[in-house]
Amino acid sequence: MAELQLLKPDLSMLDSYRDALERGWSPDNLMGAAAAKRELARIAEDPAAFVASLDDPEGKGAPIRLPDGSEVPKLPGFRRWLWDGAFAGSFGFRWRPGTSDLPDHVPGHIGYSIPSWKAGRGYATKGLALLLPMCRAVGLAYVELTTEMDSIPSQQVILNNGGVLVGPYQKAAALHGGEALKFRIDL
Repeated sequence: MAELQLLKPDLSMLDSYRDALERGWSPDNLMGAAAAKRELARIAEDPAAFVASLDDPEGKGAPIRLPDGSEVPKLPGFRRWLWDGAFAGSFGFRWRPGTSDLPDHVPGHIGYSIPSWKAGRGYATKGLALLLPMCRAVGLAYVELTTEMDSIPSQQVILNNGGVLVGPYQKAAALHGGEALKFRIDL
């Protein structure tokens, strides 16, 4: 396996990230291609502002538009890019200060996505392992992650990082509802 790092995005990495978006990868499992298109537009408009927006530990960014079109306040959070000499994935982390609990519209603390051409190399497992100390640093007792019922690879990534199945989880209507699985990793 290549030497993997989980890095704070910067402009020197942006071309590799943009290439992944242009090749059909999306950082958002819910919004898919629409999210990739939105990110490409934001990069074209102002690359520096786009990169800066990926690190918002105080939650000062613009409200978040949910898949149903509603808007909610942005939580503190950040994205980190998995790097193997080129862009290899995106890991996002969000939280509410002072508590490990999340609002109903937030399915979990962590979301991640690995481009299909980097899949099957253990990148998601390693990236999550690299992210967990960053989560611990904000003072949470645990993080929660959700997966689709049939997403065995994603479930294995979480289990490989000490995750424990909490049980079935009903996604909020704003996220198109449906059942998923919720896992917890104690920090």
